[in-house]
Amino acid sequence: MRYFNYLSEDEALAAFYKQPAPFCNHSSKEMLSYAAGAALYSPATRQTIAEDILHQKHEGLVAMVFDLEDAIGDHQVEAAEASLQQQLFKLASYVEIGALSEDRVPLLFVRVRSPEQMRRMILRFEARVALITGFFFPKFTPERGEDFFRILEEYNRHKEQSAPTLYGSPILESESIIYLEQRAVTLAGSKAIVDRYRDYVLNVRIGATDFSSLFGVRRSVHHTIYDIAVIRDCIADIINTFGRAGDGYQISGPVWEYFPHRGTELSPPEERVERIARQYRLRPTHPAECGLIREVLLDKENGLVGKTMIHPSQLRIVQTLHAVTREEYLDAISIVQSQDGRQGVVRSEYANKMNEVKPHLNWAKRILAKANVYGVLHEQDNFHSPVSKQGQAYV
Repeated sequence: MRYFNYLSEDEALAAFYKQPAPFCNHSSKEMLSYAAGAALYSPATRQTIAEDILHQKHEGLVAMVFDLEDAIGDHQVEAAEASLQQQLFKLASYVEIGALSEDRVPLLFVRVRSPEQMRRMILRFEARVALITGFFFPKFTPERGEDFFRILEEYNRHKEQSAPTLYGSPILESESIIYLEQRAVTLAGSKAIVDRYRDYVLNVRIGATDFSSLFGVRRSVHHTIYDIAVIRDCIADIINTFGRAGDGYQISGPVWEYFPHRGTELSPPEERVERIARQYRLRPTHPAECGLIREVLLDKENGLVGKTMIHPSQLRIVQTLHAVTREEYLDAISIVQSQDGRQGVVRSEYANKMNEVKPHLNWAKRILAKANVYGVLHEQDNFHSPVSKQGQAYV
């Protein structure tokens, strides 16, 4: 699997200064932590999961989450588990008979309701669990987070040596995290669990929809999650706890709830969004697209990688905005190569900023890790956007 694998060889050469690298669920944890960020949710009750993957229905899909929690009704749990098991077995059969090559299988995840359900699904999947990259742990808190990771550790300790590591991704979305008087203790307790099982932690995810629900608020299509003060403050504390460079955890951006649909009026983006979109050769014409671009830009400024997505139309925008620019890449290379102590400051090749070796080193390492997964774009004047086919920009 590889980001932007829908591009032909010529289109990829035209788009990228450095090509995105291929990966699979046997790849390193660091690489997977970046690759799994841009993940598309699907209800586990969906009856065409295997066929959709076989026929590459969603162009550009590289990470998919089968939701056994909020995306299905409480009375659908048993049917959803059976359906997901059937779809995974069918997908495995496509791989076994050669109808689907393993390098075309996205990173697959399951969002479970409880540790008990997670244990049950691992047993139900049998050997086919090797197709799963990991599980998402909803409403992760110190009270129940340990149970998820104990099951994960037990599986990894007894799995076949050739099987890939099974990872976990805590979702921070509970009352005790958003409520101010409980937040510091809950975040510290959650972090202590994550630290104990760091070898199995792929990334940390933020459940901003659940947070918003607790206050009866919802951002409009014209605002970002960072415009809701109480959510913004909580995200800041999550980043302060889990986003420290020395820990190496990647935090993914929360879901954007809006997507274009037929019958709605188009509107030109505001100047800032239009300018950024033009840099990436994006052509947003709908408020949902403009809002998504605004929020992803703020995610990135705060060090978040990837985003939870609930509609295929969001895939290309999120992925393209996470591709590294050539300016960022050359700055990062310069900083990393200047660690010999001979100089503390180096001028950017673009002659528009100073790069301080020590203060900017952690940033540079993150940029290079992202570049390996999402690629490095050519300059604006000589590339076709990865969201375009035959030079026609995505709309």
